[in-house]
Amino acid sequence: MTGKKTLYADLSLLLVAVVWGSGFVVTKNALDHVTPYYLLFFRFIISTIILSVIFFNKIRKASIKDIKAGVIIGLFLFAGFAMQTVGLQYTEAGKQAFITATNVVMVPFIYWGISKKRPDKFDLAAAFLCLVGIGILSLNSNLTIGYGDFLTFLCAIMFACHISSTGYFAKESDPYVISIVQLGTAGILSFIFAILFEGTKMNIQTQTLIPILYLSLFSTMFAFLVQTVAQKYTNSTHAAIILSLEAVFGSTFAIIFLKEPFTVRFLIGCIAILISVITSETKWEFLKLKRD
Repeated sequence: MTGKKTLYADLSLLLVAVVWGSGFVVTKNALDHVTPYYLLFFRFIISTIILSVIFFNKIRKASIKDIKAGVIIGLFLFAGFAMQTVGLQYTEAGKQAFITATNVVMVPFIYWGISKKRPDKFDLAAAFLCLVGIGILSLNSNLTIGYGDFLTFLCAIMFACHISSTGYFAKESDPYVISIVQLGTAGILSFIFAILFEGTKMNIQTQTLIPILYLSLFSTMFAFLVQTVAQKYTNSTHAAIILSLEAVFGSTFAIIFLKEPFTVRFLIGCIAILISVITSETKWEFLKLKRD
């Protein structure tokens, strides 16, 4: 793993965080006109079809190992998005963005368990500081958590498993194949849950077409393909912390477009998360270089 490839991978993950941050606002608006599981079904199935056409030769030559890896990752992906999308009906977009980002604290330990690679002290410190920042932003004065917040926290656990399993399988599998298979798996499960819990009548309105296409092409197809490829060249803890910046972007977009309130707590929480990212990414090496 070269330093340049790692840098490009991390910058790519930062772009993914921006796209995912915008996705909170788009999803919040879309849920006013379409039910959660059908929204998930359309965003995943459209992405799967387009990627399957583009990378048809890779899918045709896919190994059983790659397909199994994609299915496992897809199960975590569906569980995370199902809880997140349903939960967003009961909480604010900005708040959900930061609760979702708590997955950054879980990833080093989950990946440690599956790969036996122990996180270093900087990763652990960064994860803890990130958790503090998220707590400042998300918890009420009486430390209560609502139904939507609880579902979002469960979604964070699933996303931590998703990032960890992606990092584990992407090293040995074809990232394009497992990207397509994971999205297809999530799409099929979304359709099954839509039929079971939302009925067979799909009430898709004209104003939902642009949000669905945005979520399909950018927040899903582009973002997960870039994430999977990038995680071949950077570790899961780095990926989790960079991707947790979606919380900062999500809350910023929510303030701008949904008119959610800007507070001092928001600012302090963002600063804490930013420091956690710097800690994980640089190990504060630039301070050592100055002293030398």
